[in-house]
Amino acid sequence: MEKENTITNNSYIPREKGTLAIDLGNSTTVVAFQNENNSQIQLLNLAPLCREPGQIPSIVWSSTECPPYKAIGNEVVQLGLEESQEANIISDFKRWICAPNQPIIKNPSISPEKAGEILIHEIWKKIPHQLEVKRLVLTAPVETYRKYRCWLFEVCKDLQVSEIALVDEPTAAAMGAGLAPGSKLLVVDIGGSTIDMSLVELQGGEGKAEPVAQLLRFGGHDLAEKSNQILRCAKVLGKAGQRIGGRDIDRWIANHLSPNTPITESLLNSAERLKCKLSEPELKETKILVEKFNNSSKSNSQELRLCKQDLEQLLKDRGFLKSLETLLKHTLASGISNSCALTDIDKIVLVGGGARIPLIKKWLKDQCAPVPLLTPPPIETVAVGALNLTPGVTVRDVLQKGVSLRCWDQKNKIHMWHPLFIAGQPWPTTKPLEIILAASKVNQQEIELKIGEPDFEGANEVIYIDGIPTIKEGPQKPTIRESFNRNISILLSNPAQPGEDCLKLQFSINNDCELNVAGNELKSSEEIQPRNLGSIR
Repeated sequence: MEKENTITNNSYIPREKGTLAIDLGNSTTVVAFQNENNSQIQLLNLAPLCREPGQIPSIVWSSTECPPYKAIGNEVVQLGLEESQEANIISDFKRWICAPNQPIIKNPSISPEKAGEILIHEIWKKIPHQLEVKRLVLTAPVETYRKYRCWLFEVCKDLQVSEIALVDEPTAAAMGAGLAPGSKLLVVDIGGSTIDMSLVELQGGEGKAEPVAQLLRFGGHDLAEKSNQILRCAKVLGKAGQRIGGRDIDRWIANHLSPNTPITESLLNSAERLKCKLSEPELKETKILVEKFNNSSKSNSQELRLCKQDLEQLLKDRGFLKSLETLLKHTLASGISNSCALTDIDKIVLVGGGARIPLIKKWLKDQCAPVPLLTPPPIETVAVGALNLTPGVTVRDVLQKGVSLRCWDQKNKIHMWHPLFIAGQPWPTTKPLEIILAASKVNQQEIELKIGEPDFEGANEVIYIDGIPTIKEGPQKPTIRESFNRNISILLSNPAQPGEDCLKLQFSINNDCELNVAGNELKSSEEIQPRNLGSIR
């Protein structure tokens, strides 16, 4: 049931309605909220789960008592159990959820799937009363997307929320970094316990369907396998990973600076704080910073002293950059086998806590030059991207058929059908598709816009089976059926010659799934009045 408005001092306080994003991570789970009337994103501070606003350590402890007592996230840290080897404590579990044939290094009494369920349910219970969640958006690893989606659907069955949507992590990371649909990018995620590199191609681009969140529940009704939505994840062109991350760097610092001291939680946390301070870009190389920790064996406080230069040398000596080099070579080699070389990559997106370390950023820039390196907010980027894929909690439907425009091919001297939007394109469109049209004959005084739609009988179709694109047999080119009721003619103020660019047009789809066109003449810069070409459902 929905919660009522809070009453304080005999007056009603209106609740904020919007979308909640949960990005379940190996070491850190991020929780963010976006008001439906505000583009600003809030990182939620859910006490006592959060280490800091929006960030929950991905750790679960469950007692053996009946009923069992649970501690989640920062509660476990505060109890000093983070490094415990107890069987009823589990961390770094996200990577094992729905993962096929991968033995878990530690064998806790709690399964990874159960730990994820406990964490998500506890987060839901802690959502502030003044927030009304109309849509919940979750993220999923692309390599196990289908099984992970089924698991999340079961986990969220009892949550009282009208809409649940799911997005894949590489797409969310790219959208959180502001990349456009159709981009090819290398996502480097340096988390607390893992390094993951993914070379991916985003769905979308000119004439292609853009990424969109996949709905698991809509209008209070579970969709599950009943939905006709077309799954559009980022296509993985190369991937590599290693079980090493930020927490290992903390251990290296602790062992380097205090080699004879048992590695306790206090020591590790001090090493982590020192690492974060030394990662400030403006800090001088040789300036020594100090962090204190409580040495339980000596019953006193000790100090850790380190400068940025020595931290960078420590990373090199421990082979961290060599690990990155090996992963990058493996990922790029896989990309080449999928016809994507380094020069084909549009951007590199560096996320995760390790993204703050200047040495890592410099190394990636040097290794991948001249490809630009983006360093968006490292922890919350995926959650922000997930919210961006569900803008303003507006539901966007998808086209069941495509729509094409008849154009003049100057090179081959023939008319051809150019796809404007294909089946699966979300509508309404968020931005128009721009097309430049040229004249096809001498002294042409008007250009006719002929609109058609594909005839799918026997046409080639690409389907995804377990993330692998499979082509169903059919003709090489689907036929286009002209829709005469949608044709219009645009008069030119000056006669044009063959091959001469005449019009710059912007096509869009409105809230009623109608195709609209606007634009201007290139010669005169005269504006073309917007026109409605009719429904394309």
